[in-house]
Amino acid sequence: MWIVELIVVLFFIWLGARLGSIGIGFAGGFGVLVLAFVFNLKPGAIPTDVILIIMGVIAAIAAMQEAGGLDYLVHLAEKVLKSNPKYITFLAPIVTYVMTMFAGTGHTAFSTLPVIAEVAKREGIRPSRPLAIATVASQIAITASPISAAVVFFSTELEKVGVDYVQLLMIAIPSSFLAVMVGAVVSNFMGKDLKDDPIYQERLAKGLVSMEPKSQTEKVIPPEAKLSVLIFGIAIIGVVFYATAISDTVGLIKEPILARDHAIISFMLAAATLITFFCKVESKNILNAPTFKSGMSACVCVLGVAWLGTTFVTAHIDEINVFAGNLLESKPWMLAVVLFFASMLLYSQAATTRALMPAALALGVSPIAAIAAFAAVSALFVLPTYPSLLAAVEFDDTGSTRIGKYVFDHPFLIPGTVTIATAVMLGFVFGGLIL
Repeated sequence: MWIVELIVVLFFIWLGARLGSIGIGFAGGFGVLVLAFVFNLKPGAIPTDVILIIMGVIAAIAAMQEAGGLDYLVHLAEKVLKSNPKYITFLAPIVTYVMTMFAGTGHTAFSTLPVIAEVAKREGIRPSRPLAIATVASQIAITASPISAAVVFFSTELEKVGVDYVQLLMIAIPSSFLAVMVGAVVSNFMGKDLKDDPIYQERLAKGLVSMEPKSQTEKVIPPEAKLSVLIFGIAIIGVVFYATAISDTVGLIKEPILARDHAIISFMLAAATLITFFCKVESKNILNAPTFKSGMSACVCVLGVAWLGTTFVTAHIDEINVFAGNLLESKPWMLAVVLFFASMLLYSQAATTRALMPAALALGVSPIAAIAAFAAVSALFVLPTYPSLLAAVEFDDTGSTRIGKYVFDHPFLIPGTVTIATAVMLGFVFGGLIL
């Protein structure tokens, strides 16, 4: 019977992928309904903690965006990208990685993608190269962000087996960043040079490629923009300091009043309050900010999909223990493979972490193996339907960033897979040194 139930779970994940965007959350909740009433499975735990963290962080980011802070960050990123355009394939992923790590969400990358495409095209560099690895970097950086829901939830689970928040970040940050640089090297050799690409030449001949520089009329950045970024940055520093202080490794605060996830939520909401007040933001306008809309969509996605996953896993934890326990004990790297394919379907690092990591640790997977495999929850680039991938394709009018007729033949797959594989290997290395 569990095979039939698994097929049902996969069907609703497939249906959600077909609906796209928030639809995967809708379909996940529908799947829980079917498992409960048709198969009599008790619904699993709703990922309330993950959802609340996402809501808190997105509230602060949306307030910062409304104050002009996100435009200011994009302006800084643009200056970096244009300072050394020949190295765009390496600078672009650094920019998107840092922005995602800073903000705790990959949605910040959307604003930089058109800049990356334009700079590469003007330099005669195939835009698919920097666009592909920059998109991947914005996804894997979630596993290194101090305020991302995936990191906070995973660190809470790791504390049960003696590994704290600080140690997780000490492994995740260097391993994922170095892996992104390896992915950039690979991406730099992907595809024909732009001048030799027949599709580009065809589009150029038809006048479909704009060779004129974009309008130089820069978006006016209000004076409050820098202040909003400063407030948000101080809030992040506060979160990291507090989370470090309450960790067992540092132990500055022995009996913390706030748990780590509560601290992040309260710090982020406090930042949103200060930005709204001091930067004179109309709070009602925050509801229409693009980051707020995409963030709330992510909450629904995590709600539906993670709930569907925990419902199935909780109902069959004994069978999973028997089936996977010995395998993961002898081949712990297989956890990365499982997470890779799961995240490909679940479309969320937080949802994948919430659905599978507790079960993996319960099966006896070592903390080092679990942390090393953590990067694999970022395989959102495999199916070419994720919003940032579609945006990268849309912004590249040269046609170099394209999805082939076989679905999986797109420029994100190889650099992304190499990046994750490298991050997993480096995770074992850094994990062995730190733990």
